[in-house]
Amino acid sequence: MILPAGAIGELARQAEVMRAIGSPFVAEVLAAGERHLAQAPRTAAMLAEWPGDPAAAAVAMRFNAALHALARRDTPATLGALYRGEHHDVDAAVRGALTKHDSFIAAWMRDPPQTNEVGRAAAILAALMVVRARDGLPVELLELGSSAGLNLNLAHYDYDLGGLCVGDARSAVRIVPEWRGAPPPDRQVAVVAAQGVDLHPLAPDDPATCERLMAYVFADQPLRSARLAHALALARRHPPQVTRADAANWLETRLAEAQPAARGRIVFHSMMLQYVAPDERERIVGAIRAAGARADATRPLSWISFEWTAARTAVELRLTCWPGGDTHVLATCHPYGAWIEWKGERAR
Repeated sequence: MILPAGAIGELARQAEVMRAIGSPFVAEVLAAGERHLAQAPRTAAMLAEWPGDPAAAAVAMRFNAALHALARRDTPATLGALYRGEHHDVDAAVRGALTKHDSFIAAWMRDPPQTNEVGRAAAILAALMVVRARDGLPVELLELGSSAGLNLNLAHYDYDLGGLCVGDARSAVRIVPEWRGAPPPDRQVAVVAAQGVDLHPLAPDDPATCERLMAYVFADQPLRSARLAHALALARRHPPQVTRADAANWLETRLAEAQPAARGRIVFHSMMLQYVAPDERERIVGAIRAAGARADATRPLSWISFEWTAARTAVELRLTCWPGGDTHVLATCHPYGAWIEWKGERAR
């Protein structure tokens, strides 16, 4: 891949981001990938010819996960040894993987990322606690881009949110983000129904699914890996309901269904909208707003969004509630939920 003088490739750019968010090993892998990309002509061509915004498509994260998947298979052995900490020659290990496994890496990168990060459930739950404080109702959840549906099981997890302990204290899935600011409202959320949608839903009982999800966890974050493994095991006991469909069609159908009285309906998504085409995004937003216009005090609707800002400078937790349609930026967050800077209900 030939770049203009002074330009920085996407892998090198994302390496800087990884250093900033506290994943130095991933940063080194991505930087080495940039340096040795010529060893993998198919992968290099894919990056050079990527349609649209490579940052929005998370191509560097796809690349990183492909290498992590190879390392988990100990293929090549020098890469596996690097990830196990048996040596520190990042350049040699990454160069060898690019040389020998170009086809695998390029094929892996064709599919969208599948992180299904359960650490984000803390932010979603905090927003649900705000909703509960507003209307006091049990809720039904509708998730867009559910992947394996792990965040549909958020009521089965154990949380510490700024010293406020909520959720299921018996759960092996414990989520304790670094909390900045006041805690959220002390309310117990009652989830009476939860379903989601994904174009390519993943099955928690499928070994290939588990391998793919584990590969997307950064190799220098073992606590995330352990938490994901626990969440997958829990999902095998409590299978999430995830439909294979496009988000707009599915959401329009779900929102057209009768909503029981004295029950809140919640639409939520995390790091999903960046992968949706503009026309489908407009349909999703339009469907939510149309349903919001029909909401009343006995059948309220809320929309929780955990997404990058348009400039991709911050991840914001946003809450819009109907009736009324008021929007609040409840928090800014680490992309994977490692920290949450809570603002509370401040108007947009």
